[in-house]
Amino acid sequence: MTPNEYDYVRKLLKERSGLVLSADKQYLVKSRLLPLVRKAGVSRLGELVLKLQGPGAESLVADVIDAMTTNETLFFRDKIPFKHFRDTILPALMIARNAQRHIRIWCTACSSGQEPYSLAMTLKEMGAALAGWRFDILATDIARTVIEQAKTGVYSQFEVQRGLPITLLLKYFQQDGDNWQVVPEVRAMVKFRQLNLLRDFSVLGTFDVVFCRNVLIYFGHDTKIDVLHRIGRSMGSNGFLVLGAAETVVGLTDAFKPHADRRGLYLRTVVDPAPRASNVIPLNAMAAASIGR
Repeated sequence: MTPNEYDYVRKLLKERSGLVLSADKQYLVKSRLLPLVRKAGVSRLGELVLKLQGPGAESLVADVIDAMTTNETLFFRDKIPFKHFRDTILPALMIARNAQRHIRIWCTACSSGQEPYSLAMTLKEMGAALAGWRFDILATDIARTVIEQAKTGVYSQFEVQRGLPITLLLKYFQQDGDNWQVVPEVRAMVKFRQLNLLRDFSVLGTFDVVFCRNVLIYFGHDTKIDVLHRIGRSMGSNGFLVLGAAETVVGLTDAFKPHADRRGLYLRTVVDPAPRASNVIPLNAMAAASIGR
């Protein structure tokens, strides 16, 4: 892969997925894209890049984004956000939403589904305390392959051993040979959708809780600002935003403020964030292009 070819891939990834690669990540691109060479019917990376620039390349572009997206995840990853969800977020929202008794949750980068299923299991474990309440969980990701896996709810022995307590494994999974599948009643609690955060997601409606963990770290400064402002506009008052440990809203937006004593937890401010110019593409255009998170 020549420097010019690498620069083209870097620009493509930034424009289509928000992923920002430094000039010294050429080795990463090579390792991630080499498996696509044979699939694309070419013999080397240079030909793959050339094919990306030709007509009818949208499916290949989607494959490249899939290959370059980091999908590292596990059940109850980092534990603390799920404790915040159970002990801080839900009690506050059950007071604020008592009239509606309906709470909507969005996992913006769900990967293969462990995060939303962890939230669903948390809700199931609360049992009678949530009687009379309705919870909707929407889980989205840019990568097509991981969304399809997430929908099945099937995980390997290795995957269920990562972060999942044995009591929950036996309670909410059914063994299928060497794999385990989330039981139907828990799978039914989560709706999965391919979606790109760079695109217009206003049609998804309003959410009370948004998990956007370990996503912003891959975006450039302006993209972080744009995404956070639009997430803010998709949330109701008293809503909660959950970010990764290495992420923050400070210095980026006034749509949220840090929770006083819950690291990684942010409160939706009452002041609506001012609209900012962006290159957001409507969801219908995104669907036509076969690209999404």
